[in-house]
Amino acid sequence: MKKIKLKICGMKYSNNIEEIASLKPNYLGFIFWNKSSRNFDLQELPKLDSDIKKVGVFVDATLEEIQDKIKTFQLDVIQLHGKESLEFCSDLKKEKIEIIKAFSIDNDFDFSRLKAYENVVGYFLFDTKGKLPGGNGTTFDWQVLKHYNLQKPFFLSGGIGLTEIDKIQEFLDSDLSNYCYAIDVNSRFETEPGLKNKNELEKFKKVLDENKI
Repeated sequence: MKKIKLKICGMKYSNNIEEIASLKPNYLGFIFWNKSSRNFDLQELPKLDSDIKKVGVFVDATLEEIQDKIKTFQLDVIQLHGKESLEFCSDLKKEKIEIIKAFSIDNDFDFSRLKAYENVVGYFLFDTKGKLPGGNGTTFDWQVLKHYNLQKPFFLSGGIGLTEIDKIQEFLDSDLSNYCYAIDVNSRFETEPGLKNKNELEKFKKVLDENKI
């Protein structure tokens, strides 16, 4: 079975960031969107292991805002979770930073719209279409990914928790996961918005690491 990366998103509190970083996930995500209950508003990040990539999550931010956060927090990756245009992504690419472009998925999603972004972004992220750009806590029907016909690797997101382990096992054993690069988790591992449960995340990561899902 393929080795799947883990991204833990919506980190907010300094002590909790250090606690979760000790699990050595591949990515930690910080949301820079003031309408989010997980909005990251600390002045600095705790020092993280260099193997953990710091992801800044933005929703229709300006290029200047993103540039400022890249510099302030030494971000490694930018995740665009709004309606960012192809032109905007092309401009951001000039920053020489890894880009993840998120798309909200439902059963009627038109995957052909992704083709234009293929050569501009490093990864796609597929999240559940809901009231918010992310963190809705529900999964979408992964069978819709049979319509995904590009070779760009993607992050699978949307309502993934410990109760989805069997479902993820089935997904990773299927052709639907051929280009799945990482699992993205957030709200289902929280005790409150932005505060992650280390014990539950440790269990989940152990299963991923041992390829037993």
